[in-house]
Amino acid sequence: MSGTNEPLLSAVSLDDALGASLADTVRGTGASVGALYLSEGATGVLCLVWLCGLPAEFFAPWQRLPPAGPAPVADAVREDRLVWIGGQEEMARRYPRTAAVLPYPFALAAAPLTGVRHCWGGLLLMWPADRPRRPTARGRRAVTTGARNLARLLDDSDQSPTLSDRPRLVPPEAVTRPAQTDLAASDYLERLPEGAVSLDLEGRITYLSTAAARLLGRGAERLLGTRPWEALAWLGDPVYEDHYRTAVVSRSPVAFTARRPPDRWLVFELYPDTSGISVRVTPRAEHLTDGGPPPGTARSPSPAPTGRLHQLVHLAAALTETVTVRDVVELIAHQILPAFGAQGLVLSAADAGRLKITGHHGYDPGVVERLDALSLDTHLTPAGDVLNSGTPAFFADRAEIAVRYPKAPLLSDKEAWAFLPLVVSGRPVGCCVLSYDRPHPFTADERAVLTSLAGLVAQALDRARLYDTQHHLVHELQRALLPRALPALPGLDVAARSLPAGHGLDVGGDFYDVLRLDDTTAAAVIGDVEGHSVTAAALTGQIRTAIHAHATAGAAPDEVLARTNRLLADLDSELLASCLFAHIDLARRQVSLASAGHVPPLLRHASGRAEVLAVEPGPLLGIDLRTRYPVTTVALPPGAVLVMYTDGLVEIPGTDATRATQHLAERLATGGDFDPHHLADHLLHPAGSGAQHADDITVLLLRAAGAPVAGRPPARTGRRPRPEAHL
Repeated sequence: MSGTNEPLLSAVSLDDALGASLADTVRGTGASVGALYLSEGATGVLCLVWLCGLPAEFFAPWQRLPPAGPAPVADAVREDRLVWIGGQEEMARRYPRTAAVLPYPFALAAAPLTGVRHCWGGLLLMWPADRPRRPTARGRRAVTTGARNLARLLDDSDQSPTLSDRPRLVPPEAVTRPAQTDLAASDYLERLPEGAVSLDLEGRITYLSTAAARLLGRGAERLLGTRPWEALAWLGDPVYEDHYRTAVVSRSPVAFTARRPPDRWLVFELYPDTSGISVRVTPRAEHLTDGGPPPGTARSPSPAPTGRLHQLVHLAAALTETVTVRDVVELIAHQILPAFGAQGLVLSAADAGRLKITGHHGYDPGVVERLDALSLDTHLTPAGDVLNSGTPAFFADRAEIAVRYPKAPLLSDKEAWAFLPLVVSGRPVGCCVLSYDRPHPFTADERAVLTSLAGLVAQALDRARLYDTQHHLVHELQRALLPRALPALPGLDVAARSLPAGHGLDVGGDFYDVLRLDDTTAAAVIGDVEGHSVTAAALTGQIRTAIHAHATAGAAPDEVLARTNRLLADLDSELLASCLFAHIDLARRQVSLASAGHVPPLLRHASGRAEVLAVEPGPLLGIDLRTRYPVTTVALPPGAVLVMYTDGLVEIPGTDATRATQHLAERLATGGDFDPHHLADHLLHPAGSGAQHADDITVLLLRAAGAPVAGRPPARTGRRPRPEAHL
């Protein structure tokens, strides 16, 4: 940065500067809510790092967004454009999942943080419902200017922003008012006959007048710091919490009527701003107007767990994105159980006439072992019966379940149960059991919602089991393509690592091998077949077998590649492959290299210096039947380490491959000792730190160890490699 900006960044961290800039953008655009997303390395996953104007729980479903996900900010980043949503109807049409979770009136804009070298992430802004449906030219400029300022901070800083699991919150700005005493304001409110309540943005009561406490029927000391719908049972219906959510998101006044038992009706008027919500509470007249239920006929709201409906909408959306059985179990444990106040979970899958437990929560391992693999016709628990009948069963206490299943209460220390059959298109998939540590009477509302949820869980579980089965098969196929163990070679230390990319069920095309040719010579090969499919895997196996056969038969490096190239032509494959073949002569302390369009290898010298070897590549395998492959010979003295790798290690979206290769050589030089296993882990550390990489990554390291090898002359390899520039 230049001029006056340098002292600013030296005084505060980049994270704090981003938060302050987001707050400035929210104020400058007149927005009520602002969110800053940053891209997570090569994966492109967008992480929410700063949030202004809303509690973090409102953005829980969008704390991490896949770059191709159906969300406005993801579209803005991917398409490098401003996305504007003018209202609820447009949101429901373009982003139905987002509209289902936030069904409130507001306008929204998303803009990419386009920097000098790449896009850093995205900016999301929300306005109250009275915002014009179409942005003005000035409004667009304000949004894009805010995004540009954030990108400039990231471009000019030598710090790295922090990506955490939860966003940091920009504190609400204090409202500027003329100087007044708190006592005068309190006296004014106490003289009014109506009640005054103040809520923060998270819905907690920060102030209430004496009249409000009297109308609500509970003392201030018991209400301060609580949420009204949690502290007052008659406000426990989720619809009342939803009124608060509407006010917070839309920043518009909201009014509703609620009955305080036995027959006192109260009117609540909510007035939100950037710092919280002011609530006016007044008694309602005896003769109701416009749509209010008559006191004599109105149903008292039945208590329900806080925010259940909001959680269940999240759950319905999240279940569509679960991939593995473990994902399904964790989702149920972390969202369904809290929504219904349950403590235990057993998820079983129907398999060969038995219920095999695929996941559990809140149970001792011994209990799980006793319940695992029960027959579908068992009468030990209700699980088999509910799955056969397709009808859920609810038991409020141990006595109730003991009437039909006397042994069931003895299996665990739980006190109440909900047995939910999991059925997909009439086909039994499994059983989901929710259990409670205390007796729990199930309301009609709970039974209805749990029954509906069972269908969603059944589809997710069925999908996840299929994925897990296919993933296991793919994993076994992938293992078969690579050597189970590397040979022990006197005078040569070898290490290999392979990281498959996050391509779901796709099979990687990377392969490698190390061959002992005789006492003083060896061969090493690494390659990459294009694509991620079973066809690519089959071709990978054929190429590896061909190279093994030609190398052990004594072919020179260029002939190994030329003959393998002809094999691809005979197979009439539409896929291409890159390959790097190395013939290692331990007696002469040299290595001869032939490349078929593969990334260049690295060499770390005994002094610690590392360089990129200038190996002249030939065409990819499978392009030209008549092609020839140049051979490059370099010295491999004791202590030197040859590094062969696939392009997934250096070809990162948005990064120059040549520059990335040079950085890899620099990283190799700083790898500490010369142990090839340590160096392999050191090179893979950025890719294996949890981020999803775009392509498979394989590395093969060979270190010339000890003193020069004494032995018979090296075996003939068809013909001697042509001497090339000695590097």
